[in-house]
Amino acid sequence: MQGVRLWIPSLTMMLVSLISYVDRHTLALLAPTILAETRLSAEQYGFIISSFSVAYTIGNPIWGRLLDRFGLPLGMAVAVACWTVASTSHALAAGFLGFAVARAGLGFFEGATFPGGLRAVMQTLPVHLRGRGLALSYSGGSLGAIITPIVVTPVAIWWGWRGAFLFTGAIGLAWLLLWAAVSRREDVRVNPSRAVSADGPAMSWRDRRIWSFLCAYSFGCQPLALVLYNSSIYLNRALEISQVDIGKLLWLPPLGWEIGYFVWGWATDRALSEGEAMPAFRRLLAAATLLSLPLAATTVLPGFAAVMAVLFFAMFVVAGFIIVPIRYATHIYGAAHSGLVAGLAAGAWGAMVAVMMPWFGRLFDLKMYTEAFGLATFFPLAGYTIWLYLNREARRK
Repeated sequence: MQGVRLWIPSLTMMLVSLISYVDRHTLALLAPTILAETRLSAEQYGFIISSFSVAYTIGNPIWGRLLDRFGLPLGMAVAVACWTVASTSHALAAGFLGFAVARAGLGFFEGATFPGGLRAVMQTLPVHLRGRGLALSYSGGSLGAIITPIVVTPVAIWWGWRGAFLFTGAIGLAWLLLWAAVSRREDVRVNPSRAVSADGPAMSWRDRRIWSFLCAYSFGCQPLALVLYNSSIYLNRALEISQVDIGKLLWLPPLGWEIGYFVWGWATDRALSEGEAMPAFRRLLAAATLLSLPLAATTVLPGFAAVMAVLFFAMFVVAGFIIVPIRYATHIYGAAHSGLVAGLAAGAWGAMVAVMMPWFGRLFDLKMYTEAFGLATFFPLAGYTIWLYLNREARRK
């Protein structure tokens, strides 16, 4: 029983990351219907996603620093309450500006999601369980992407797409009630300055390892953005799959992401227990890079089943570019900076998404699907190359 209780904070953070992805993935799921009704183009949709990503980029390091300083109970309560309001406000949007403002509010306050998750793992779990704890805490995002089509599609059919966003507000309120109980635990309430020791060096922008970590994470996760936000449009426009059928099937790619979290979390814990850390990180990132390449062949695959399989596998691989760089950074900088580490990582990814989503949207408007998938596949290779180079330079110095 004590062992189960140990995992409750990480499990609660898994649930909040699940809700955050239901909130953000609802728009992606219903994009074909919303774009048709509001007469928005895919390029405008890309800029709406960018408004989320810009705010998310800003919010992540801010919330990471706030959670490191003031703790989880108050910080997570305020963040989730505010993003619940922002998510519900999508139901009132009528055009580009309304969606962009609602999306920006959602992005800023959801910036607390992964800093809170990593903070909970580092604060409540022993070192040898942190890879799997990180997988559990972060896996709510992939689980949210899995269940969103299953749960939100019937809601949208019964009450329309606006009703779907009212539903997302309701589940946010339910989590806040749960958090009111869990946040009373001593290991959650403990003063952040005493929760973990300053067991790593100070973080400095002059340290090349910070930049290598951010590049590996943000570049390696670019396929995630394309699959999450544009796969419904590709399936609808290129393969002529209906909105209803998309809702029935789009949970499959995120299932690969969910499985990937636990496989990469277990592999990282095992690799670090069996040998030196840097060679282990290098092997894991090299493997993830090679496994990311099949995504480029999406548009030449024979049939719908093959397309879904490669999207599933791409999401599985993306989990490696989340788990491994985060463990690399916490290995170097220790637990004391865990909120900021998670915030910087998610913020860097958000910045990349803000830049790339309008380009992906433009390519989709021009029906240049091969170029879009090829571009997304290029980024993990570039991220690993930069990570490798900057770490070699850091070792020389």
